Amino acid sequence: MHFSKRISQLEINSLTQAVKRAHEAGIEVQNISDSNPTRHALAPAGVPGPYVADPRGPFRARRQLAAFLSAQQGREVNPENLYLLSSTSQAYSWLLKLFCDPGESIFAPCPGYPLIEQLAALEGARQKNYFLHFAGQWFIDTAELHQQLAAAAPELRPRALAVINPNNPTGSYLHGGERAEILEICRRYDLPLIADEVFFSYSLGAEADLQAGGVQRFAGEKSVLTLALDGFSKNLGAPQAKLAWIEVSGPTDLVAAAQARLDIIADAYLPMSTLITEQLPELLAEIPAQIDRIRARTCTNLATLQRLVTSSRQQSLSIYLPEGGWSALLRFPSYLDEAELVQELIRRAELAAQPGYFFDLPTPGFLNISLLPDPEVFTSNLQQVVAIIDDLLS
Repeated sequence: MHFSKRISQLEINSLTQAVKRAHEAGIEVQNISDSNPTRHALAPAGVPGPYVADPRGPFRARRQLAAFLSAQQGREVNPENLYLLSSTSQAYSWLLKLFCDPGESIFAPCPGYPLIEQLAALEGARQKNYFLHFAGQWFIDTAELHQQLAAAAPELRPRALAVINPNNPTGSYLHGGERAEILEICRRYDLPLIADEVFFSYSLGAEADLQAGGVQRFAGEKSVLTLALDGFSKNLGAPQAKLAWIEVSGPTDLVAAAQARLDIIADAYLPMSTLITEQLPELLAEIPAQIDRIRARTCTNLATLQRLVTSSRQQSLSIYLPEGGWSALLRFPSYLDEAELVQELIRRAELAAQPGYFFDLPTPGFLNISLLPDPEVFTSNLQQVVAIIDDLLS
């Protein structure tokens, strides 16, 4: 397993070891260099204290989150394998530091949301693409992925493989066969797996159909080093609730090696506010109802979108049906320029939309449609979109 050379100091220094030995012997050592105001009765009113830094996030909060995830996902989640931080964007940043030296790369899916590429560039790393293809449903060409890795010299291969489950914007989960192939690729080429599963709970079809397809989380995977990302932004439908997490799992030796380095990265930032984690029980309690509420909205709007597309005068519109997530891809004839269509929507209806090229979709002729708006607003807006496309195609 390749870890970046950015993190070199893994040994505890001798002074810290001496203090630790004294504590273990029952001796309370007073640190006269301690500059934490909350340990000197100087915390502002209303701020709990004293503050004790924990790189992985306050243990009490991690234990509460682990209990919630264990109940939600039907598996045992160890709080020691959780890292609390402010966002999954920050999580990607940490993991790029963990695995990539400057100039090295990470594998990520294409089409996909452009965030990973931007974050990689900010870390002095690069994104290399593996590709999703569409043949009635989206799938990963794992044979092509094997070929990409086999053809590259080991020192030039990407240092980690990222999967988005379900993907954004395609809304496609990794099904049983794909999941097994991805894990085999990680084993064969000694790659850590970064699993972004922020939309996992938001299926847009029957749960039985997903289960029949072998859809399951990568979080908690034991066969390869796996770093699963999730957070409140999607689980609560509240981007302002700045709390996300990384769950580390896999072979024991690799988990220990990864956590030793991840602890150093986390300790350098200490991003998690205890003021936020104090609210954790109440926020966790809101998640099930919020997931149900958002799923009901997205499923309703997806059905409306299907009906409106079917009613198109030109009969040339279609939807690449998503399995999960909060959006759908509206397909129109590719000779209608995406950028020009968006300009027409702004001019004629004061509506804006993301064109397909934002996500490196394989062919032109797509708009990304959010399924979150109020159903009446959604219906009115999409009626105008369909009417304008019909006019442009006439």
